[in-house]
Amino acid sequence: MNKITKAVFPVAGMGTRFLPATKASPKEMLPIVDKPLIQYAAEEAISAGITELIFITCRTKHSITDHFDKAYELETELEKKQKTEQLEIVRNIIPDGVTCIYIRQAEPLGLGHAVLRAKPVIGDASFAVILPDDLIDDGNRGVIKQMIDKYQQQDSSVIAVQNVPKEDTSKYGIVETSSTDDKSLSKINSIVEKPEPDLAPSTLAVVGRYVLSPEIFNCLQRTPKGAGNEIQLTDAISLLIKEESIYAYEFEGTRYDCGSKLGYMQASIQYALKDPDIKDEFYDYLKIIN
Repeated sequence: MNKITKAVFPVAGMGTRFLPATKASPKEMLPIVDKPLIQYAAEEAISAGITELIFITCRTKHSITDHFDKAYELETELEKKQKTEQLEIVRNIIPDGVTCIYIRQAEPLGLGHAVLRAKPVIGDASFAVILPDDLIDDGNRGVIKQMIDKYQQQDSSVIAVQNVPKEDTSKYGIVETSSTDDKSLSKINSIVEKPEPDLAPSTLAVVGRYVLSPEIFNCLQRTPKGAGNEIQLTDAISLLIKEESIYAYEFEGTRYDCGSKLGYMQASIQYALKDPDIKDEFYDYLKIIN
C-alpha cells in the first residue's frame, strides 16, 4: 500500500459570507487568534506525514502563496532586532522537506473541478483533501492522521462525517451507510448532495476531510455539472461507490464551521481560551461581559 504524502487544499472560493473582510483578502487567511485558517489546515496535513501541499487557488489569492513563501525582508528585520522567537515562528511555518505547489483554477466550477485540477500532480497515488473552512480541533494528532490510519486499515477511501440536526441536511452532502465492526467506521451505500430534510437518507453529513483513491479522478471526469451548476465532488463519490468500497468515518475532535460567521467566532473564542499568552486574561474578560 502506498504511503499518502499529498494533500489538496481547494482555496479558490470567494468567501462571500465574510464580505467586506474578504473583498481583498482570502477567507482562508482569516486569523484564529494569531494563525490564519490555511495554516491550521497545513499543519494538520504535515502532522499526518504529508510532504506535498497542493493549493488549488485563483488569481486573487496571492497572500496565501506569500504566507508560505520565505519572507526575506521580515526575517532580516527580526534578526536585526534579535526577536528570536518571532523569527523562528516565521521560518518554521513550512518545515524542511515539505513542498508547496500552486495550481490555478481559472473558473469557479465547484469543489469537484478544483480537486480534478490536482490530477497531474497527484498521478496514481491516493491523497487527502482538506477544506480549511472546517477547523477541527483534535489536539496534536489531527483528523487527517486519524483518517489515513483508517484508510490503511481498510485499503479504501475514507470520508469524514458527523451527525447534524435533521433541518441542516440541505447544507451538506449526506450519506446512507451500513455498519462495520469498527463503531467509528461505516460503509457508504449512497451519498446525495444537500438533500431536503424529508428526503435525506440520514443525518450523517460529510465535512471537509477526505482520503481518496486516485480512481476519483476518472469519476470526476465523467461527472456532469450538478447543484449550483458546478462539478460536485459528492456526485463523483457517488459514482466511485459503484466501483469500490468507501467508508464514512465519525472522527474524534471538535469541528468549527469557519465558513460561517458563528462558527468562526466560536473557534476564535475556544482557541483564545487555549492560547498560553492570553487565555487567563481573556477568560476573566469573558466573565465580566457575561
